[in-house]
Amino acid sequence: MKYLNSKTLCGALMSLTLLGTTSCGDDFLNENAGHLYTDALLEDETGALKMAAGLYGNIRWHFGYEWAYGITLYGCDEFTNGADLTSECWNTYDNRLGPQDCTTALGAANKNCPAVSALWDQMYYGISTANLIISKAENVKNEDSRNKALGEAYFLRGYNYYRLFCQYGAVVLETEPANGTVKKNYTRATEDETLGLVISDFENAYNMLPKTKWRGNGTWTRYTAAHFLAKALLYRQSERCASWASKYDKATDLNRVISLCDEVIAACPLAADYWDLYAKWTGVDCKNEELSEILMAAEHNEDNTTQGRFGNRTYNYFDPQFSNFSGGWVQRGQYIGGMDFQRCRPTEYTYSVFDNVNDARMWKTFKTVYGLNNAAKSDADVVATNGIQPDQVPDLGDEGIIFILNKKSDTRFDGNPYGTFGRGGDAHSFVNPRTGKWVPNAFVTFQDGKYVLNTYTGNPSTSNVFCGINKTADGSRTGEKGDAHRDVIMARTGETYLVKAEAQVRLGNYQDAINTVNVLRARAQWKNGENRSYYTDGSMAFLKADGGDADNSTANATSVKKNKDKAGNVLSNTQAYYASMTHTNTYYLSTGIEETTAASDLQIKSYSQLPAEDEAVLAAIGASGDYDRMLNFIFNERTRELLGEWNRWDELARTGLLVKRAKAFNPEAAPNVQDRHNYRPIPQKFIDTLQGDDGNNLSDAEKKAWQNPGY
Repeated sequence: MKYLNSKTLCGALMSLTLLGTTSCGDDFLNENAGHLYTDALLEDETGALKMAAGLYGNIRWHFGYEWAYGITLYGCDEFTNGADLTSECWNTYDNRLGPQDCTTALGAANKNCPAVSALWDQMYYGISTANLIISKAENVKNEDSRNKALGEAYFLRGYNYYRLFCQYGAVVLETEPANGTVKKNYTRATEDETLGLVISDFENAYNMLPKTKWRGNGTWTRYTAAHFLAKALLYRQSERCASWASKYDKATDLNRVISLCDEVIAACPLAADYWDLYAKWTGVDCKNEELSEILMAAEHNEDNTTQGRFGNRTYNYFDPQFSNFSGGWVQRGQYIGGMDFQRCRPTEYTYSVFDNVNDARMWKTFKTVYGLNNAAKSDADVVATNGIQPDQVPDLGDEGIIFILNKKSDTRFDGNPYGTFGRGGDAHSFVNPRTGKWVPNAFVTFQDGKYVLNTYTGNPSTSNVFCGINKTADGSRTGEKGDAHRDVIMARTGETYLVKAEAQVRLGNYQDAINTVNVLRARAQWKNGENRSYYTDGSMAFLKADGGDADNSTANATSVKKNKDKAGNVLSNTQAYYASMTHTNTYYLSTGIEETTAASDLQIKSYSQLPAEDEAVLAAIGASGDYDRMLNFIFNERTRELLGEWNRWDELARTGLLVKRAKAFNPEAAPNVQDRHNYRPIPQKFIDTLQGDDGNNLSDAEKKAWQNPGY
């Protein structure tokens, strides 16, 4: 299957034409969609299905560049910006985030700042193709083929309008193909009409799509549609729709949500271990990408047509800038699954919301150890500079960077009994009491009852030192800046449970919601016999001997002058991999508990007795009353289960929690975020090209009427 190429001129709505595709291989991901979009093609069963296959390429756009995190994760409670300020305005809500695309001339840090028009344009390109299929599919005589093509077209149109609705609110609804015409006179629908079309399209997709993945891995099925239909109905009963949605029966919508979720849960069970979803990614098209829990994914592989401008670039965004701050002790390369572009820095809330003793998700998500893969200084220099003993000097494969994910109440590191913490470029004396070795880069999260992880660089608001997450790590890359080859999960049954639980909360069935969430928490518990100090991530795809499906083609190459041992010998990439991937975490150093292989318990007995981590969050935002407490509890659990999974902004805006939680937990967003930021501005370049019924350009007053309030 092929992705869609597009060239934005005055915005996609101004042309509403698909500007072409190219062809590639034979399998589902690379299905030949290189064809002309003609009525004759759509009257042919094979042609119609090929054209519908081309729809899948539209969703790859979401993960090809900085907008992947800018419009979905920034400006919320879970992540803030690091020292790289490419998308800063999306996190800080300053005056650069407005109707005009933020360019360097308008204050952007660089030319890569996500345009406010980007989602708008790309969603309408996909919508225009879906409209063409919907309008012509009736010509396909075979009912099964017709329904499959229609189901996929309705799903993509519904999904794209859902994304537009989440970001912009009421938008232009186009349900007929453009047929090559350029239109400049549009009517903006109401929010009710916009979400109504979303629900209708998802309902059609639900009724038409097969239950099986008939195209292969990545196919949209009845259960994919059911998941998003449940989300759309939940949205209608959420706070952002409260001013107009009272005409829809609350119980009817929410009970339908629960019924749809139950259908998905029954047919698409959870993966047995949280590891399997992200950390145990073993290579291109690996078995774990076929897990029944995965309902929707943007598919990628080694084919060059799934790379480039809209390839998978997500591996860039979650690692700290270790190559900068580590003092040369940890070098980057394709043998480490993530690049250190340090875009998404977790907040204090994100580290604190986990039960760091009992919740395995924390330790299967956060990368707390980077192996020492370059001897940056001589042993004598290390001893003299840092005041340690010769036998405490580390070697290749020892800890090069560690993050201690402790609790605020932890007093073990007060007064620096194991030495001072710091970066590799700064003199410090921390010796890990568990290994007896000095650690070139050692950072604790809390010390003396204060959050200190953001203080190891000059400016806490732009720190490049943080403990990142591993959900996008990809050791199959053949260059340190090369495209990733792994799929990007866009929906899974883990979220379906949380959608169901929220519907139960909205119905006042609080204990039922706890029971639903407890299923996820049961999976998150340490299993009997499990090694809590073991770690892995998608870097493992680099070598077959370490669990990957095949050796990376660069495994035997050398990294020129980047990785050396103490004798000055340059390491091969395989040697650098083994030095980098220690397969350990800081669990016991972070928690201070005795070593154990016993199972843990995360089960919540009553909605009136929430875990201590949740109570701290609820107190910080002043949540009171059962409904407010339980709704925020669901969002705490969404963090623990879905951290970094590309929908946090949409979900917080939907429930009216965006401003409150951003103010409480995101110091960089707090000064500017306000109620108007529950919507994005309508792109000015679209508004400026509009004309009235008389064919004249809109007046300033008419343009203002098109814009969302406050922009």
